[in-house]
Amino acid sequence: MEVVALVSGGKDSCFSMMRCLDYGHKVVALANLIPLDDAVDELDSYMYQTVGHQIVVCYAKCMGLPLFRRRISGSTRDHALKYSVTPGDEVEDMFALLSEVKRRIPSVGAVSSGAIASDYQRLRVESVCSRLGLVSLAYMWKQDQTLLLEEMIRRGIVAITVKVAAMGLKPSAHLGKELSQLKSHLLQMNESYGINVCGEGGEYETLTLDCPLFRNARIVLDDFEVILHSADSIASVGILHPLAFHVEAKPGLPSSIEDGNIAQESSSCLYEVNGGIVQTDVEDKQTRNPTPTSDAYPSMDVCISKTGKTLFSIGCWIGKSSSASKGLKEDLVAVLSRIQNQLKEDGLSWANVLYVHLYISSMKEFALANEVYVSFITEKKCHLGVPSRSTIELPLVHAGLGNAYVEVLVSNDLVKRVLHVQSISCWAPSCIGPYSQATLYGEILYMAGQLGLDPPTMKLCPGGATAQLELALRNSEAVANAFKSSIFSSAIHFLVYCSAHLTSSEKEEVEHKLQNSYIAHLDSSRTGSYPTILYVLAPDLPKGAFVEIKPTLYVPADNGYSDDDDDVDITSEPETGGPKLASSKVLSEWSARYSDLDSCCLVHTVAGKICSAVVSITNDIASKICSSTEQLHQSEEHLKAIARFCVFQIAKILIDNGFTWDSITMLRFYYSVEHSVAADVMSRMFSEAFAELGKATGGSLRADGVPVFNVLPVSGSGRSASMLDILTCELLASKA
Repeated sequence: MEVVALVSGGKDSCFSMMRCLDYGHKVVALANLIPLDDAVDELDSYMYQTVGHQIVVCYAKCMGLPLFRRRISGSTRDHALKYSVTPGDEVEDMFALLSEVKRRIPSVGAVSSGAIASDYQRLRVESVCSRLGLVSLAYMWKQDQTLLLEEMIRRGIVAITVKVAAMGLKPSAHLGKELSQLKSHLLQMNESYGINVCGEGGEYETLTLDCPLFRNARIVLDDFEVILHSADSIASVGILHPLAFHVEAKPGLPSSIEDGNIAQESSSCLYEVNGGIVQTDVEDKQTRNPTPTSDAYPSMDVCISKTGKTLFSIGCWIGKSSSASKGLKEDLVAVLSRIQNQLKEDGLSWANVLYVHLYISSMKEFALANEVYVSFITEKKCHLGVPSRSTIELPLVHAGLGNAYVEVLVSNDLVKRVLHVQSISCWAPSCIGPYSQATLYGEILYMAGQLGLDPPTMKLCPGGATAQLELALRNSEAVANAFKSSIFSSAIHFLVYCSAHLTSSEKEEVEHKLQNSYIAHLDSSRTGSYPTILYVLAPDLPKGAFVEIKPTLYVPADNGYSDDDDDVDITSEPETGGPKLASSKVLSEWSARYSDLDSCCLVHTVAGKICSAVVSITNDIASKICSSTEQLHQSEEHLKAIARFCVFQIAKILIDNGFTWDSITMLRFYYSVEHSVAADVMSRMFSEAFAELGKATGGSLRADGVPVFNVLPVSGSGRSASMLDILTCELLASKA
């Protein structure tokens, strides 16, 4: 992509540009914001007026690039971490500056910034990029600062300190020093006082005099003075004021640059951006694009499911009794409209949605599905952060479910923590659009589906399924670390989607790799036992990936999202609210009949308040469930017997662990379409089994008759990568 780089004169923006070149991008312009003379931070304003104003112009000359510059007219008006468009805010000046760059250089597709650890800075750049249809590139984001500093020095960035403001840094001793000279001292101060070695906490500021990007010339500082701004005995603050400098041609290049004509020679590539702020075409389209409705398709039979009360799932799909499906766009509009209406009926909105499972009939229409999706779920509608998401292809049409099936996880209260990084970086794959990397609600972290994408290039890694799995694990760990957690010590449940394009041997290799790279390294000291693991075989995955993983993690609230908690409370009082699961004669009879089949259940409980379970119905288990010697799972009687057994196991798991029906946040039944059973038939079998259980225990599961489960047709599923189950149940329950 062609890139415009936000520059300030320091080391970070320069190194960010170098990283852009590393990954095949082309920097075509520089953009700079000039602080007001009476800026809130008078020191930074003074620094710019005395140092940056001329130096940044020199950068453009040294690099042979046009410079776009705008004087900030606004101030910091939106103090929230996540920025909302606010007239008069200084972010709007960045918007105006980059708008002009895009107007003059339409081929520009991305913006480079030097963000390392500041969410405040990153989110504002991402907000502007989103409004302009640009991609944010932040290749230093979340990188180890010690390694960054060493690489900057090794790769030839010559930068001096022009401001110091931290314990251990003295204006008289450390101003004007090159990074290479200060490296050892900075590392020592990091060890002693915890300062950021790259100055991310404002400990120091730099001025770049030379770097590999300066192909025409370098800057030479001839004279300067040190100005003491604050003589604090613990952490003095001082700045370096250049008194004289010149631009010097690099060895081997014509010496055609002289101090006297810097401004004159640079004027042809300097654009002063003035004037008001005008809405862009992208913004205008976003504003005018209304949310579609399903009113145009009244004949569609749109079905719905719903679990729990406080934290629950809503599933929605096109019923088989519907007249002909209209196609993916129309089906998805109908499904999302029905969910939207249900949220409204419950006094909720898209802001209450934590997670979205998007199932579509063809991954070839992924772009179309995204187009519909973003017309419903937007940043504006989700002020606390957009939901996390997983998207896979399922044989929906084959099962009579139309072209789209959506399941959303919803909370009644607006209390969640969302990680949404839209910048492309070396940290983890970006989420450009209204879906986030992870959402934390209560003590459960719901992570978006992770592919084996190389974060800086956003391309699938070479090496096949096992290589993709390894990288997907690494990406998941990076996201988990952002919440001071780990997939190796905090996992509750691990869902592994495998592409149907894999051969049997490749699926075995995936399972072997997961065993060696993940399961063998699990630490159960925090959660008490190992996570449940489920494999699902899908016809296709995003970007043609072979593997997609979706971890669910436990992040205890009592540790403030840190790793220093010593003990986890593993006891909890049984839940008292909601429909009871009291034992009955029928349950006792079932328990006696199926006592030797518990091996089909894998259960993981955490702190007495979270329960994950997988019930695996293999041919062997089915042969013991069904009394007939006829071919298994072909007749309705066999289906009823299997459904009854699954419902019994779910009830038993909930009873044994002190949960109620209202504790269920997610309940799915995966069945293979190889068995030629329509989804509505499977759904009816389970509805009857739940009704039978409710009657036997003296009550109804729910009065409105809406199912508490979702039936999903797949190419295969199971607790092993062979995925040969007749049917697999996936359960997640939690207590408030």
